[in-house]
Amino acid sequence: MRSIDYQRLFHLFPDSLLLLLPDGTVADNSDAHVKVSLLPRAQAVERDIFVAYPSAPESQRELLGSLEHVRQHLEPHTMSLLRYDLERPAELGGGTEERYWQVTHYPLFDEQGQLEYILQRPQDVTAQTLAARQAEAATQALADVQERSRFILESLPVMVWTNTPEGQPDYFNPRWVQFTGQRLEDLTADLTDLTDVVDAGADTAGDVAGGVWTKLTHPDDRAGLAAAWEEALSTGQPFQYEYRLRRHDGEYRWVLTQAAPRRAADGRLSMWVGSARAIHAQRQLVAELSQVNEQQAALAEQAYQTYQRAESQRRTYDQLFQEVPALISILRGPEYRYDFVNPASQGMFPHRQLLGRTVAEAVPEVVQQGMVALLDQVYTTGESFHEPALRIDIERSAGEPPQEAYFDLLIQPFKEQNQPAGVLVFAVEVTPLVRAQAELAALRARGTGGPGAPGEY
Repeated sequence: MRSIDYQRLFHLFPDSLLLLLPDGTVADNSDAHVKVSLLPRAQAVERDIFVAYPSAPESQRELLGSLEHVRQHLEPHTMSLLRYDLERPAELGGGTEERYWQVTHYPLFDEQGQLEYILQRPQDVTAQTLAARQAEAATQALADVQERSRFILESLPVMVWTNTPEGQPDYFNPRWVQFTGQRLEDLTADLTDLTDVVDAGADTAGDVAGGVWTKLTHPDDRAGLAAAWEEALSTGQPFQYEYRLRRHDGEYRWVLTQAAPRRAADGRLSMWVGSARAIHAQRQLVAELSQVNEQQAALAEQAYQTYQRAESQRRTYDQLFQEVPALISILRGPEYRYDFVNPASQGMFPHRQLLGRTVAEAVPEVVQQGMVALLDQVYTTGESFHEPALRIDIERSAGEPPQEAYFDLLIQPFKEQNQPAGVLVFAVEVTPLVRAQAELAALRARGTGGPGAPGEY
């Protein structure tokens, strides 16, 4: 019978195997182990395992514990996940490879049942470990994005909503609930066709959402709103309409509502994204300007058209919050570094980059105007700041002197892990409105001898 060279067979075994004496001396290893360990067999055999394969102290302690377990209990023992980086020989290019291992020790006995060897089987699980780490990082990144999106949508002083492709409302941010005084479940209840609601008339029982939306819309505006919305649904084109919406105190207030269709990669309509902003003060201003005298009608039209142009520039939606028609930015940390800038904010400064820079670096002209001090106040006190017509002189084009501008400005702090993390800045430029109000006041002063008062926002 042909004899078998068991040592050669051990060397050829496809697994990575290391044979140890009970005291931890290397007795032999497989060719696969030699290849993985990057150490020639002659430099490992008859040497202590920690001399042949040096490792960090914490790894040595765990390995010693595993070997001691086998010696005491004479049973296999699997270590917890072990990181053991390999030093590549100079002939292989040098350097260190980050590697992770699942190591199991098996007792091998002689004929008398005494422990003769300990077989170590290290399994390279580097790929699985790194993949799991990447998956965990991706999951955390997704959670961070979702949390930031939720925070922005919950904090925006604008009524934001979404609809299904068929026009069914499925989300309203808290501003809708605060403005209307209605329950969220009533606002999102089934409403398949607004025209059916209009045909049924106000106060119709039956469809809950139909009743809610019929009562919330001014009777004179229901038919026009329904027709405009039905046209948008049928054509898939952006929607815009001005109508009177009933506030929680029973008063009807003018709002500008806009919605844009969002499409999937294949062009199919996936959702509608919309917002509504109060324009009651602007509508009142137009009415008051028209009443001063006939000669001022052109001024009123110019003021209102200016407002409409400003609104139309912010009415395109690509995502839930990035395309809200206002200047939105997140300033992170006490140095107020731009962490998020929506297209409208960047568009205000086409000649400079905002994202990744501090306010002082990106918009230096506002520092002397007290803007950083105002951000400090909000950041340190944790109290929001709101000013409906704050003057800020800004450099709109490179090399030009700062121009006078007015903004409806909200600065709101936010925390992470219960610690101040930065501020959310929401602003709408109201320069045309402020100038029109000043002109109206001047006209009134000349006509009646007294100043005029701007309309309520």
